[in-house]
Amino acid sequence: MSSTAATVAEIDELVLTDPAGGVVVDVPAVSGERGVVVALVGPSGVGKSTALRSILGALPDGLRRRAGRVRVLEHEVLDLDPVRLRRLRRHHIALVDQDPASRLNPRMRVRHLLAELAARPGPGELRRLLTDVCLPADDEMLARRPHQLSGGQQRRLALARALARRPDLLLLDEPTAGLDPSLGAEIGLLVRELAGRHDMAVILASHDGDLVGRIADRVIELRPPSRAPVPSSSPVAVLAAAAVPLPAPAPSATVATPPPVAAADSPPAPAPTPAAGAAPRAGRPVRAAARRTPALVMRRLRARTGRRGRTILHDVELELGPGAAHAVIGPSGAGKTTLARTITGLHPHAEGVVELDGQPLPLRLARRTGEQRRLIQLVPQDPLGALNPVRTVGAVLARPLRLHRRVDPAGVPSRVERLLADVALPAETVTRLPHELSGGQRQRVALARALAADPAVLVCDEVTSALDAPTARALMELLTRLREERGLAVVLVSHDLDLVARHCDTACSIDRGRISWAGQAGAVLQRR
Repeated sequence: MSSTAATVAEIDELVLTDPAGGVVVDVPAVSGERGVVVALVGPSGVGKSTALRSILGALPDGLRRRAGRVRVLEHEVLDLDPVRLRRLRRHHIALVDQDPASRLNPRMRVRHLLAELAARPGPGELRRLLTDVCLPADDEMLARRPHQLSGGQQRRLALARALARRPDLLLLDEPTAGLDPSLGAEIGLLVRELAGRHDMAVILASHDGDLVGRIADRVIELRPPSRAPVPSSSPVAVLAAAAVPLPAPAPSATVATPPPVAAADSPPAPAPTPAAGAAPRAGRPVRAAARRTPALVMRRLRARTGRRGRTILHDVELELGPGAAHAVIGPSGAGKTTLARTITGLHPHAEGVVELDGQPLPLRLARRTGEQRRLIQLVPQDPLGALNPVRTVGAVLARPLRLHRRVDPAGVPSRVERLLADVALPAETVTRLPHELSGGQRQRVALARALAADPAVLVCDEVTSALDAPTARALMELLTRLREERGLAVVLVSHDLDLVARHCDTACSIDRGRISWAGQAGAVLQRR
């Protein structure tokens, strides 16, 4: 590959191997020129994130370079000494990775997070950066801390921080994950426009086909090392092979296990569907399924940003039956993640009623019993921040099995292996650390960890946002199977309306902290 004056970064046939010499990542020729947007595509785990990190000169632990080179502004980054590499990163490269929340100092306010990187850190520049990424450019937003932002807002803040540095090269890993389609389109067009305006090279990794089609000047497909075609059904085939009945959950000592799902020959009556676009009557709960005693009930649920802060959830009501799947949709920043955290007891400033199988639950996680915690599990939007960075995947999955005594000690290894198979991860993943996995693989580990507790209710916050479409469909099929076999109830926070319509029973839309619409999941396609 030959360099030109416009070329900022290039990867020349990079081959990475594991300690045993096996090829793990094989990156074809990639070049990033000024004003050009290059997209890396391919299935989850194929090496897109590793390719981006190689441009930073940061190869995952345990991987070695067998062949190839990586150059940025004429520097061989994999051969640079630490001082020169830090200088190159500080002044010329910016990365927004898949888990931006883990990169934001939780004690700093938005204004300080932006000012520490801005070339001109005055109020006008900070507000312009917020406006560029479609965030409110007001004092209230500037005064917030990261935990007071939604996942989508955290991602946009991370992008604003990257743009504040005015880099020559912008690296984006799943830049629209966790964003609603309209906002994702806006961010994509912003990136496209900034690449030309600032003469900046952009290399992004994405599963969002619409985004890639709209803004990419060049698309490069990464394949497994064998270079064999990737069957679109391969993740589904893996899950299908693992689709055997799971061990029965241990009896609950504190909260009753949900009753079994009604037999197939006596289907539940469908919930009433409001007219398309109509808002539900005030005080009327959203019924996610008409089955026996609801597994989860929420009444007059409110949440605030602080003890005396503004209200971000207003009188949300929901009934979720055993085996039902209810989707929560709505624009980024509307309150969906806050609702998920409130259900699981993680939002500190909430009031109202949450019941599980007729028994009231404390709204604070610290006040719930171990069994109550087990029965409601959260799969968060930012798995890197939720997984212990110094524990292997095997240890991460074994902990809830031992903590909640779900299997005999001798059966823990085999159960861990089964959990990995259930989420389409190979058995050798047990020895990997979280930072050695791709974003999609970490998301599946987080799901497996939640399933290890044998929950009655699973709350999934953008659980498929970092996955390619076949793997996302396969994981939703897994959840459907668990709903049928176990009566597992699922609350799915998602922007993927096609996935919601295909795999959920009912849905509600949240806008500015209020339920603005509720009905059958199939009707969400009419609300695009």
